[in-house]
Amino acid sequence: MSDAYARSGVDITAGNEAVSRYKALLARHKQPAQLDAIGGFGGLYALPGDERRALVASTDGVGTKLLIAAALQRYDTVGADLVNHCVNDILVLGARPLFFLDYLAVGKLDPDVAARIVEGCARACAAHDCALLGGETAEMPGMYAPEHFDLAGTIVGLVSLDDVPKLESVAPGDAILALPAVGLHTNGYALARSVIPESEWSALLTEHPSYAAPVRAMLEVANVKAMAHITGGGLRE
Repeated sequence: MSDAYARSGVDITAGNEAVSRYKALLARHKQPAQLDAIGGFGGLYALPGDERRALVASTDGVGTKLLIAAALQRYDTVGADLVNHCVNDILVLGARPLFFLDYLAVGKLDPDVAARIVEGCARACAAHDCALLGGETAEMPGMYAPEHFDLAGTIVGLVSLDDVPKLESVAPGDAILALPAVGLHTNGYALARSVIPESEWSALLTEHPSYAAPVRAMLEVANVKAMAHITGGGLRE
């Protein structure tokens, strides 16, 4: 699979090397309220004045799925993709979302297109009782082609430290439960675009689902020791 990604222009080895360097840089200074190291689905930060709870933050993007949205001129799903992806990233740490910030960068600003993109963010935030607190819209001619754009977001949630999964408690014989995917979600599109004809791209815009409801239902009835949001690193990572 890594060879296929390399042929499509994505160097997974380089990505892993970059993260390794980030960890080395950040190891030089760890702020006392920072409760974990870089590399997880989200970062935990001690909630000031409350020893029992922590803030959980994560930042992500939609990737080259945006090129498919731009090619098909369908902009109503990628905002929800972004929010749901970020919700899932902090969900695996047991957190509920508090607020979200979006970043939309374009080569040429079309207010109607921008509104449709952000409407998707707002719709998904409302579904999670999460505030869309604000964001940034940047028009950068020369950085992006007129019809192209980038979309990223940051989410902040809250978790009781007692509810953070304890990875060290995982043991042989534990049950594994997988929730189904509905497609590629927001990963693997560089490879998909290289092997799937453009005439079949419409199906690739299936919305990245939120797993908040089934996961929270499961947490009510089971001792969940660890969770993972299977994204760019696949099952092995």
